[in-house]
Order: sequence, then structure tokens, then C-alpha cells
Amino acid sequence: MTERKPKRKFDRTFKEEALNMWLQSDKTAGQIASELGIAPARLYRWREVFRPTAGPAAKLSMEQLEAQNAQLRSENERLRQQRDILKKTLGILSEPPTNATNASKL
Repeated sequence: MTERKPKRKFDRTFKEEALNMWLQSDKTAGQIASELGIAPARLYRWREVFRPTAGPAAKLSMEQLEAQNAQLRSENERLRQQRDILKKTLGILSEPPTNATNASKL
């Protein structure tokens, strides 16, 4: 009968560093796993746990994020101006009439 190896436990730091090593290099999961003495499947599982796909924003570069931020700020300012214009217009339209012809009742 073969003796079982004790189950190895890895702390979060090790897992994250292993993922960074893999994701920031041109090496395959198998190559990194063999360097670390783990199964490649572990890297794939850890990637799912620690680096869930966060949609398209996760793949944008810093320049793209800054450009998007500037665009959103300008759009926000334009919408604020539109809101202020509408508020002023509503205030003007809801004022009581000031001349006698508009206020007279027939």
C-alpha cells in the first residue's frame, strides 16, 4: 500500500504571488506550476477565486480609464447645466402672472 502525502496548504499571499508570476509572464500555467511544485489546475482554480472577470473595465489601460473619466466628467457637467436650465424654466413658468390682464377672471 502506498503512503499518502500530507495535504499541502497554501496561504493567500503564496496564491496571489503564484498568480502574479503566471499572469505577468509569458510562461504557461504548467511551467509556473512545475517551478512551484504544484498542479497546473491549482493555478486555474486560484485565478477563478482571486481574479474573477470584472467585465470590460478590467481590461482597460490607465490612459483609456483617464480618457473615459474625462468624458464622463464633461457629460456630467453638461447634464448639470441642462438640469439647472430646466429648474430655472420651471421657476419662471410657475410664477404667478404680474400684469392685470393675465390675472383677471371673466
